[in-house]
Amino acid sequence: MAKVRRGRMDRTEMAELIREGDFAAVVDATHPYAEAATENIRAAMEGMEIPYFRLKRNTKEAEEPGGRIRYFDTARTCAQALAETEGNILLTTGSRELKDFCALEEKERLYVRILPEADNLLLCRDLGIRGKQILALQGPFTEEMNEAMIRQYQIRYLVTKASGRTGGYQAKLEAAERTGIPVFVIGDHGEDPGYSFREVCRKLEDLCGKKLEPRERMEIVLAGVGMGSADNLTREVYQAIESADILLGARRMIERYRPGMEKKPYYKAEQVIPYLKELQESLVLEGGNVVVLFSGDSGFYSGCQSLYEALRAEIKEGGLRASVRIMPGISSVAYLAACIGEKYQDAAILSMHGKAVPNLAERVRGQAKAFVLTSGAEDVCLLGRTLLEAGMEGCEIHVGYQLSYPEQRIWALTAEECCAVREEGLYTCFIRNPYAGRKRLTHGRADGEFIRDRIPMTKEEVREVSICKLKLHKDAVVYDIGSGTGSVAVEIAGLCGGIQVYAIERKDEAVRLIQKNKEKFLLDNITVVAAEAPDGFDGLPVPSRAFIGGSGGRLAEILSALYGLNPRMRIVVNAVSLETVCEIKELMARYPTENGEIVQIQVSRAREAGEHHLMLAENPVWICAFDFCPEREGIGRNET
Repeated sequence: MAKVRRGRMDRTEMAELIREGDFAAVVDATHPYAEAATENIRAAMEGMEIPYFRLKRNTKEAEEPGGRIRYFDTARTCAQALAETEGNILLTTGSRELKDFCALEEKERLYVRILPEADNLLLCRDLGIRGKQILALQGPFTEEMNEAMIRQYQIRYLVTKASGRTGGYQAKLEAAERTGIPVFVIGDHGEDPGYSFREVCRKLEDLCGKKLEPRERMEIVLAGVGMGSADNLTREVYQAIESADILLGARRMIERYRPGMEKKPYYKAEQVIPYLKELQESLVLEGGNVVVLFSGDSGFYSGCQSLYEALRAEIKEGGLRASVRIMPGISSVAYLAACIGEKYQDAAILSMHGKAVPNLAERVRGQAKAFVLTSGAEDVCLLGRTLLEAGMEGCEIHVGYQLSYPEQRIWALTAEECCAVREEGLYTCFIRNPYAGRKRLTHGRADGEFIRDRIPMTKEEVREVSICKLKLHKDAVVYDIGSGTGSVAVEIAGLCGGIQVYAIERKDEAVRLIQKNKEKFLLDNITVVAAEAPDGFDGLPVPSRAFIGGSGGRLAEILSALYGLNPRMRIVVNAVSLETVCEIKELMARYPTENGEIVQIQVSRAREAGEHHLMLAENPVWICAFDFCPEREGIGRNET
């Protein structure tokens, strides 16, 4: 059973209390700047046979915000510095040093925050501090409360002691930073001497021969807060925020709430985990509720998942004694759909939030309905320009601005009107597309669809078999070497926006044609590289696939360079002569390969001749495909 004794004691009273209490040890957990109390405790311990442990607190817990912190050894030197300033002063140092500050000629500048005790009020009266200057309040004080006092009393300077986290020091610094005022700190003791909380616990365990049972684990909740309005919260998330000891998240999300202890603008793993571990290792938070807020829905284009996985790993490794769970919120797509009376299970959902959308116009063209998440007005303008350039000016666009906030607006715009949006804020868009047709699920564009001029082109049927042999996946990085008109690059890029294609071509006329075909088919996941292979590989991402339609006589160099870049990649080479096929076979023997195949394909096309149809044969083409594979035991390169 714990007993609490309030009030001040001198060393004699403390010694009497220690002797009569039959204690096993004394732990001094007083304020780092309560030097008189610590001296009395130590003096009272003289002649005692039980040990004394000083619980240390780190008093330098924050970096200087904007260079506005000044440190002073004593209250007197701090008061002397304030005498050279102008404007109101908020004293949060308590009553002990009040006399030093009352030496200021303009005492009306002082606003004194003290504990609501009779002795303190009498002292203020004796020193000439008037009623409106006395803020007799019991802490703890949050960042918001400190900020409110600073603004209410037009404070220009805040005076504090570096009292550590539990003394509210951090909340004072953050309030001062948000209001842009300097902080005068008395004492720069750095780290309080003594033992950490964990060290004290271990010493008490050794002394008493009994294991101290840990308190309950932290309960960590990752919560989606919807659009931002408090009215948009689910009941479950609202209750979690109300019961939070620690509240984390982007500043705009947490500013309206007041948790039990403190809040921080942290939401990334590299911020959250060290902070929670520090709390756990201190006296501040052994158990308790921690809530991290994320905008919208926690599982919909949210940073929630990466933090969840990092926390789970930390918990599994024993770095945190905690549990973690996720609470969903309402996404902007669900909210906007409800506002305009639309369903969204049959709509495409695209995000421009912080990133480009590959093949945006082409992806919108293939959908009757699409929702687009944006980062702001600039993205709305880009969306409008993209639709105009793609000839889709007839699309109807519903734009949701600051959804759920008091300034919410939802209006219908044309693509051209989207280009004129300037007001910054949060936007979500819905596009109704009258141009939508059935989306092609396979490659297979007719040769006549491509801009060709006089540049050779891989014919349609050969192109399709070659692409099938590449065995593409959605995140493939493909080199189209000797790209010609870019027909293979276009076919591959059109399969999936996640594929990145690098069309490498040395002829200037062909480079221009590739660019034209890229623009015609609205494909921005093609990068045109005007260079001869393999020289043009420098600086490109590592490929996972390569199609070689033309080598310019440098096939051996090209394959050597590709193997050096990725000894696990898939290669497809087209050849039209027996000599080239023989060269390919010889080169394949130099490398460890697997899944090799050579297919000869010949296409004949019908041509009308009066009432008859004659089959005209195209030249035969050999399609050679294989995988590089890492050298295994007993398998090495064959040198020729």
